[in-house]
Amino acid sequence: MGEALIGRLEAAVSRLEALSAGAHPSISPRGLSDNASAQDPAILAFDDLVVSALGRVSAAAGKIGAEVAEVTRLLEKAFLVGKELLVRTKQTQKPTMESIATFMGPLNEVILEANALAEGTRSSHANHLKAAAGSLAALAWIGYTGKGCGMPLPMAHVEESWQMAEFYSNKVLVEYKNKDPDHVEWAKALKELYVLNLHDYIKRFYPLGPVWQPPGSATNKAPSAPSPPASLAISSASSSQPKSGMSAVFAEISSGKPVTQDLRKVTDDMKSKHRTDKTGVVTADVKETRNAPSFGSTKGPAKLELQMGRKWVVEHHIGNKSLIIEDCDTKQSVYAYGCKDCVLQVKGKVNNITIDKCTKVGVLFKGVVAACEIVNCNSVEVQCEGSVPTISIDNTSGCQLYLSEESLEASITTAKSSEINALVPDANSEGDWAEHSLPQQYIHAFKEGQFTTSPVSHSGA
Repeated sequence: MGEALIGRLEAAVSRLEALSAGAHPSISPRGLSDNASAQDPAILAFDDLVVSALGRVSAAAGKIGAEVAEVTRLLEKAFLVGKELLVRTKQTQKPTMESIATFMGPLNEVILEANALAEGTRSSHANHLKAAAGSLAALAWIGYTGKGCGMPLPMAHVEESWQMAEFYSNKVLVEYKNKDPDHVEWAKALKELYVLNLHDYIKRFYPLGPVWQPPGSATNKAPSAPSPPASLAISSASSSQPKSGMSAVFAEISSGKPVTQDLRKVTDDMKSKHRTDKTGVVTADVKETRNAPSFGSTKGPAKLELQMGRKWVVEHHIGNKSLIIEDCDTKQSVYAYGCKDCVLQVKGKVNNITIDKCTKVGVLFKGVVAACEIVNCNSVEVQCEGSVPTISIDNTSGCQLYLSEESLEASITTAKSSEINALVPDANSEGDWAEHSLPQQYIHAFKEGQFTTSPVSHSGA
């Protein structure tokens, strides 16, 4: 059985290599020795990942058949193109913001093909298709060129991309839990492909991104940037800010409409730090003077935008009490980073919310599908008006949680945090809140052959 499976996988890889070479002759690196790439430990490890982890997904898909096998073949094709791009990075100078679209073009085509398959059919396997297609955005880490490229570090990017696909993967697990083990195996294998195998691979070989040729090397120069195809064309006149990095490359992957319809930016009426009112409403006749301070921080430009159709990014705002995210859905996540003295409202249910390195920030949201995470923060207030399965608080000093009736069953996890208070509706007084302090000190005692842990209780004087 094992030899037969390996034989099938080798045949599939050979078939995809031939297909990829015919469809994208430009992705083969010019001047690269096949022997050199064959001996590269990173490339050999990637081959092992494809055979073992991706092979497990393919084996389960082969048993299911139908559209699941078809979208899994696109998954194999995408990883094959990803391998070719990894080989090419070591023979290519780092692309510019303008030429990165050309470099990542072959992978982008496969992702668009998978999205077309997932969106263009009403199948009983729709959740399988959307999970697989959504997961392919994780491979965009290969195009990471540095801090200014518009995406997080590769490991973080893979984790965030999988969170988008996990929504549909979980639906597969729930639907087939007691029906068909092949579907359950496929969903579990898909998750482990990214969360365990690809994540560990990047951690081992590319924690800071791909290795590019240094400038001035006598190897291939970065690809030039010809006019992009119609599917990737972005009108510069339709946006007040130039698109950069992976935001420009993969912005349309998950949506069939122009990118400017999805992006949210900081408008002019949001750039007045010292306004006289306290409600967050700016009158129409208020004009920003040339010397008026903006909400941005010195560490980076202020952002409030939707990236890749999946992730709302709120970064580096200072003193802005009227940050609002509308037109959001359960496929999207929200990531707030580096904000201070701000208020953010999420007027819709999203997949997950992460608040990172924020100080004196208030967040109000309707609800989340997965979790609300609060990391490295100081003096934050978070209020949920709907349901939230999990709340995670890590390395945070000072957090006020306001939970609605629907969110009282939420699981709250804390680590290395202090001054955490949860406020719930008071059963004895309508409209009031009952405050509960979450313990931050514990007693560990060895009893009956094992340690038991209990929170410290303080008695009054």
